[in-house]
Amino acid sequence: MNITRSSPVWLFDLDNTLHNASHAIFPAIMAGMNRYLAHLLGDGVTPASEDLVNATRTLYWQRYGATTLGVVKHHGVKAEHFLDETHRFDDLQAMIRAERGLRQLLRRLPGRKILLTNAPHRYSTQVLRHLGLQRQFQHHVAVEAMTVHRQMRPKPSKLLLQRLMRRHQLRPGRCILVEDTLANLRSARELGMRTAWVTQYLTIGDSAGLAHPQKRLIRPAYVDVKVKSVRNLPARLHRLR
Repeated sequence: MNITRSSPVWLFDLDNTLHNASHAIFPAIMAGMNRYLAHLLGDGVTPASEDLVNATRTLYWQRYGATTLGVVKHHGVKAEHFLDETHRFDDLQAMIRAERGLRQLLRRLPGRKILLTNAPHRYSTQVLRHLGLQRQFQHHVAVEAMTVHRQMRPKPSKLLLQRLMRRHQLRPGRCILVEDTLANLRSARELGMRTAWVTQYLTIGDSAGLAHPQKRLIRPAYVDVKVKSVRNLPARLHRLR
């Protein structure tokens, strides 16, 4: 399929969009966050209670959109250290669950593709490699690069999305954000982007501090297309132009 100046620019999320992170990866990350917070909130000898850890993680997620931001802001922790410690896996490849044919799918979609993930770069690079998708994205924007005025601003930050537009000389109307997280899609739509909501890996009511909780899988007005799988995107392309 030929790519023209009017072809879209696809902004793809990674976790629970291109693969099933809820299967094993998200539980492992949450366990790592809990261990980190238990040590951080403890008295130096005794780890903090499970109730305090869960309440703190949820509070930071709800207030800042990312647990990492709360840890950095309130405890002086370096984001890189927190992300590295909470994204360690003994056998990441064995934890990954994804559909077949994703590489062929991305090749068929017209336009450029950018990976835009709130996950750290080392982890997201490993996942892309295991999925065989590392060559399908022109740019790879991980959470470490999501800074505005030297402050971390991950999705759903509009400042982040506006900075991305300027840096890559993109018009919002040409961009399509493909995501599982409604808050991120809302921000993108408010800036004039098209939005595609991927739902197959969502666990209803699972807030986990890792993904925006979805109470009902009803398409909101700011979502242009709701699809079960990214494999359904070619058939819905006419709705995203």
